[in-house]
Amino acid sequence: MLKQKIGIFGATGIVGREILKVLFDKKFPIESLSLYASEKSTGKKIKTPLGEIIIQDANRANYSKLNIAFFAIGGEWPKKNSKKAISAGCIVIDNSSTFRYDKNVPLIIPEINPNEIKNSLLIANPNCTTAIAAIPLWQIYKNFGLKKIIISTYQAASGAGAQGMKELKIETKKFLKGEKTANKIFQHPLAFNLIPHIDAFQKNGYTKEEMKVVWETKKIFNDENIKISCSCVRVPIVRAHSENILVETKKEIGVLKIKNIFKNTDGIEVRDDIENCVYPMPITASRKYDIEVGRIRNSLIFGKNGLEFFVCGDQILKGAALNAVQIAELVVNKE
Repeated sequence: MLKQKIGIFGATGIVGREILKVLFDKKFPIESLSLYASEKSTGKKIKTPLGEIIIQDANRANYSKLNIAFFAIGGEWPKKNSKKAISAGCIVIDNSSTFRYDKNVPLIIPEINPNEIKNSLLIANPNCTTAIAAIPLWQIYKNFGLKKIIISTYQAASGAGAQGMKELKIETKKFLKGEKTANKIFQHPLAFNLIPHIDAFQKNGYTKEEMKVVWETKKIFNDENIKISCSCVRVPIVRAHSENILVETKKEIGVLKIKNIFKNTDGIEVRDDIENCVYPMPITASRKYDIEVGRIRNSLIFGKNGLEFFVCGDQILKGAALNAVQIAELVVNKE
């Protein structure tokens, strides 16, 4: 692979820092590395394997000096800055939801739809919940067809960023001391609680987080006919999302056959030994590249044409940073 001039935007945030780690862990070919953040972080230094790098103002970046820009900044910022980058010939891999539903912007999971990148200079990274579920679902879709998908999630505090993780730890200590807990990041105190509310409620009664799974899965699979329902719940876990997934398939689906397919799928670790209490858990999935899949059984509702299983995945990695770097690898290999 040709060495690249890399820029990470939002380098001081949890996803930006993880992108930095993954780039070096995967030995990505780097010619130069520039780190960017908000104006208030300008001038600070971050230690990297290339030495200390000074943070630059993200709003003043010179994209002509970059080949690939990782955007890990939300809000309106990606929309304002993507045009600058593209016009300078810089490839943008955006981690926000800004472009995911734009029909002209490819939404990529490398294990599923790498060819959709084509010649695009702007590539969207999927929502973390979608990315974790999509890998096993794609294997079911390819081999057995999918009619219905029903997902219930158990999402970690880290899905709300570093401040969410910090709030959970602080408020848990308060709870254990018998002190009154509070909340700023979440809608309610999360310590020893769960909250069936992630992102804004939509007109249909579902939250935007839940609808992201519906919209994005259909786009990535290029199939609008799959019926999908999702309920997202925030739980007092620091890192790694969990999901219970129930599907109805077009063809009969055998448990042993799908287990073997999962075992031979890149990005999946099968943890399915109930006699020895081996199954996916956040504690084992955290900081791991592969997602864990287990509790695999035929559905009591859909019978031989149904499957129910449990997945856990580090949403900061496969749900964000790792997937972004994998997209960059595809781009570089293509070149």
